[in-house]
Amino acid sequence: MRLQVTMFDERHTQDDWLYVVPNAKSGHADAFCADHMPPRALWPVTDWTGVPELDYPDRLNCASELLSAPIGAGGGNRTVFRFPGGSWTYHHLHDTVGRIANVLVDDLGVKPGNRVLLRGPNNPMMAACWLAVVRVGGVVVCTMPQLRERELRYIADKAEIALALTDTRYSDECEAAFLMHADGTERHGARVVHFNSDAHYALEPMMRTKLPVFHGCDTAADDTAIIAFTSGTTGEAKGTMHSHRDIMAITDCFPRYVLKPSPDDIFCGSPPLAFTYALGGLLLFPMRFHASTLLLEQATPPHLLNAIEEFQPTVLFTAPTAYRAMCGTLSGRDVSSLTKCVSAGETLPQAVFEEWEKATGVRIIDGIGATEMLHIFISAAGDDIRPGATGRVVPGYQAKIIDDEGDDAPAGSVGRLAVRGPTGCRYLDNIEQQKKYVYDGWNLTGDSYRQDADGYFWYQARTDDMIISGGYNIAGPEVENVLLEHAAVMECAVVGEPDEERGHIVKAYVVLRKGYRASAKLTKDLQDFVKARIAPYKYPRAIEFTKTLPRTSTGKLQRYRLRES
Repeated sequence: MRLQVTMFDERHTQDDWLYVVPNAKSGHADAFCADHMPPRALWPVTDWTGVPELDYPDRLNCASELLSAPIGAGGGNRTVFRFPGGSWTYHHLHDTVGRIANVLVDDLGVKPGNRVLLRGPNNPMMAACWLAVVRVGGVVVCTMPQLRERELRYIADKAEIALALTDTRYSDECEAAFLMHADGTERHGARVVHFNSDAHYALEPMMRTKLPVFHGCDTAADDTAIIAFTSGTTGEAKGTMHSHRDIMAITDCFPRYVLKPSPDDIFCGSPPLAFTYALGGLLLFPMRFHASTLLLEQATPPHLLNAIEEFQPTVLFTAPTAYRAMCGTLSGRDVSSLTKCVSAGETLPQAVFEEWEKATGVRIIDGIGATEMLHIFISAAGDDIRPGATGRVVPGYQAKIIDDEGDDAPAGSVGRLAVRGPTGCRYLDNIEQQKKYVYDGWNLTGDSYRQDADGYFWYQARTDDMIISGGYNIAGPEVENVLLEHAAVMECAVVGEPDEERGHIVKAYVVLRKGYRASAKLTKDLQDFVKARIAPYKYPRAIEFTKTLPRTSTGKLQRYRLRES
């Protein structure tokens, strides 16, 4: 990609930086999102009084705010994006977004409320397209680059998308998906536009004829800004709708009160931007705090370690599996630039926490979030961390434990996690799932937790991961945590397998480290290892050795696929 940098000049007016209009009417000409919201009675209770920063105006365009604030504060020449081969300043990003926005409106006919699918790896143009779509009042539907034609077609149908912006290297399956609907009928009026390409039909040639100035669309704070699809840990992906206000809220809760970044921080991480964990950690949070972010197209543990050594980032966002994989290869590697490491996506095993701290001196900030909630709502950092606990409620949110009847559970007991705050679940055209996720105004995340007397939340299992065997309740992740402490185990997953005598038995699927081979002796060693560390009734009565475990494109373990096998 080659783009000329247009520096800030007299064409940029103060009106281009700040955008507030005292009117609460929706700015969406296309009412699709409003028409496909769940009934208002099924919405969760949202609370905007938890922290003072949540007092946003009724008129708000989150992309305009994120772009304008750093420049308005005199930081236009600061670096916003770093990537192998170069960097962008905030001025460059602002101008690029302006040119893309003008293409979207003038040449591609995007109207406020139209959904636009994005497809590509983490790179500056992918991020700029995200900001441009939101700035013109469009609704971003960001997809994982790993998704295939069938999955893309499902998303395009579900969100009724007519335009896709795709990295040219990931265009084939996107174009195929946009040819027809899932029922085989032709998709009329759909268009796929490439970026990171100089081809005459691509985005960059269209941008060269445009001015960098674009006045942000007059959107209401409650207008939908994104539709984020769940990663499918329990089956079919569901679209979750989040507003401009929601986008800003997640930047003013977890990062402001727990992570506490500074403008000098350099963020980095492994998840793709379509994963809301990455959207916050690798785009929204750095921009909100006028910092910079390292965007990596390849971010497997070996690539991530190489990038940490080369670019010296200070804040890392990745998953427990990546931390564990890197732990085994840290010898001789320089990761001393890291000061804050965040883990989410699935529970952080205490063994991984301790191994990482021992190797690096950095305590991992664990957190639980959800696509339905947009980002992390329980966490702890620094001296507030209690190893093994997820943390305490992030300022701005509330959480509690409820029993199977929906009543508040007794103190210290295990039950279902219920949470509410400035963000919450609003499924796209899915009343059945909305009724399951929202109960009495609270979001039920599908996680089983207990809360101690000091307010710390301790993860037990996914609600559907609790194994009842011989009358005992056994949390699969607890058994996984013990198995991961064994030198032979690289990865594992524990599920319940039907058993005539006991109802279910505990079954473990184990991926071995190099140098270990599956055998009856190793099976017994692992079983004895578990028996020696937790109650013997929890040990895996069946162990199956496998080369890989089923995961979503965001790296989450799909235990339901193991239960179905």
